[in-house]
Amino acid sequence: MRIIPAIDIIDGKCVRLSKGDYATKKIYNENPLEIAKQFEAHGIEYLHLVDLDGAKASHIVNHKVLESIASKTTLKIDFGGGLKTDEDLKIAFESGANQITGGSIAVKHPQIFKKWISIYGNIKIILGADANPDATGEKIAISGWQEKSDLELIPFIKDYHKNAIQYVICTDISKDGMLEGPSFDLYKRILAEVPKLKLIASGGISDFSEIPKLAEIGCEGTIIGKAIYENRISLKQLENYIIER
Repeated sequence: MRIIPAIDIIDGKCVRLSKGDYATKKIYNENPLEIAKQFEAHGIEYLHLVDLDGAKASHIVNHKVLESIASKTTLKIDFGGGLKTDEDLKIAFESGANQITGGSIAVKHPQIFKKWISIYGNIKIILGADANPDATGEKIAISGWQEKSDLELIPFIKDYHKNAIQYVICTDISKDGMLEGPSFDLYKRILAEVPKLKLIASGGISDFSEIPKLAEIGCEGTIIGKAIYENRISLKQLENYIIER
């Protein structure tokens, strides 16, 4: 299973939120490149880079941060947040993204997102499928998680898997940034419905022991954010895991 640390960007700075709430913003580093280099120094190969300003503005904003990390490290970066147009996508790839993640665009303008899959292929395009489960079900959240759509999570994933999507990043928003553990049951249900999916678990990782459990379920990768920044999981632990697997 791939280990994918996360860097979330607001105003060019490395931040974390809780449950996607911008009011809970906590700044961890003024220079995201420093964090990325620390990841690289511990044998990490992948990075999940999120443009939170872009997600709110509905267009790419922090592409200079992407360009800096891509040009000064060897990390393979998947980039998301605010990618709504062909021009946004072009900027992301030209700035050094290896993959991009589309969430809101896949809900609001599926014809554009499907065109991207057709043009760039299903290795470079990741589906972002995030939901905040409540009494109404597991509805897909969009626009930096500020809006809820009418689409149910698992049928949404199944539909895009039929349309060639391989990689899906799935976040249970209620878990994100809470350090209370990931949604194991949700990921089990998704993989039971779509067994060949390359599912990347995101949200809630709080302890190193949860990582092999996600691997056992069949997740292709896991995104780890606040647990690293709050020293719940050390980069040395992740380095050893990568070496030993």
